[in-house]
Amino acid sequence: MNLKINKNFKNKLENIDIFNPYIFIILILAFIVVAIPSLYFSGELPSPSFQVYICILIGILLFIIGVKFPDIIIRFSKSFKNRINDLKRINTGKSSSSKLFDYSTSKSELLKFFKSLEFIIVAIVSIGIILQITNFLILGGIPLFSGVLKAKTATKIWLFSYIFFLIGINVLLSKYNRKIYYLLLIIGLGLFTLTGYRTTPIAILLSVFITLYYSKNMKIRYQIMFTCLIAILLIAIGFVAVQAIEWQSWRLNALELISYRAGFTLNILDRSLPLAGSSHGNLFYYTLTGFFKSVDPRVIVGEIVLGDNQSITSTIFGPAILDFSWIGMSIQMFLIGFILKLLHMIQKHIKGIATALYGIMLGQTIIWIETGPTDLVVWLFYLLGIIAIIYYIYNIDGVASVSGKNQNYNSDIDNEGVNGNGIDIGGD
Repeated sequence: MNLKINKNFKNKLENIDIFNPYIFIILILAFIVVAIPSLYFSGELPSPSFQVYICILIGILLFIIGVKFPDIIIRFSKSFKNRINDLKRINTGKSSSSKLFDYSTSKSELLKFFKSLEFIIVAIVSIGIILQITNFLILGGIPLFSGVLKAKTATKIWLFSYIFFLIGINVLLSKYNRKIYYLLLIIGLGLFTLTGYRTTPIAILLSVFITLYYSKNMKIRYQIMFTCLIAILLIAIGFVAVQAIEWQSWRLNALELISYRAGFTLNILDRSLPLAGSSHGNLFYYTLTGFFKSVDPRVIVGEIVLGDNQSITSTIFGPAILDFSWIGMSIQMFLIGFILKLLHMIQKHIKGIATALYGIMLGQTIIWIETGPTDLVVWLFYLLGIIAIIYYIYNIDGVASVSGKNQNYNSDIDNEGVNGNGIDIGGD
């Protein structure tokens, strides 16, 4: 009886859509919980005003409205409703894996691979890895162990390396899942960990987690494994990096440091609220252009809020409030919820590249909870996501046709007994 109950509970747990857009709200609340010890018990930081929690509550409410907005559009737009219904009828089936890396692979199959989109994406991932190695060689050391080198890491080479690798590895694992591509993931993850930045390796691991969650039938134990690995990286990279900063001295342990950073960021948000609208859109402008002008938007946050020339994060709410006041923050949260919901709906039925884009965007948005939307690269990913949404919504008939052909092709392969050589993280 107990075994049956446990099995039913496990089945229900595995059927929960963990990474639907509402996970973002849960993680905002988790961020606040993590900050509580440093804000209210340790005496390390002052407690923020109640207005901070009102700001967060309004932001969450507007995010929820954004997530619900596609359902509202469906009620008033018959055309949009028909397109969403067409989308829901698409069944891509389980993508097959070819035997490219099997020893029995023929020369003709290899030739087809080198002429395929898959080869192009593998090349893009490889270029990302090579660019990151080149960046280290130019720097002359490992930034993780040097605050001086870390300050010089975010070069144009680093930017293109990150874009190529993050997009490429997610597309490979969602569309062409093979064992060898996990080796590329490990290599890239290791290289970006050595940059000393927490956000890039966490974004890689988190986006891949989300991508595999939707593209593969991921078992609970693998979900736990990814979660633990993300937590370990978050704690370890942050601790090692700050200890390596030559001009700073920290007496906090690794766990205390995580709480302190969360609490400090909430305090910056608290100080930003009375300054609403004071940056007049400069933060957003320099987010889009600052990388090419050597201007860090987070330094601008530090100058405005603390009067100090240092890089400061102010949560996902802070920059929009400083730029465009509470109205700007509300519009931002609504749009984030709306875009994530539309892409989530699309990727559940289309899979492939759509799933990879959703994994990247949701992963980056989760990181925004602390850092705020002050990174050019994330806005580029959002632009790609918007383009993908428009493409899939307005070309749903063509997508459905291609999907049907792919499904028939996959069925033919299965009937011939070709099982492939890809990893199936889920399944029994």
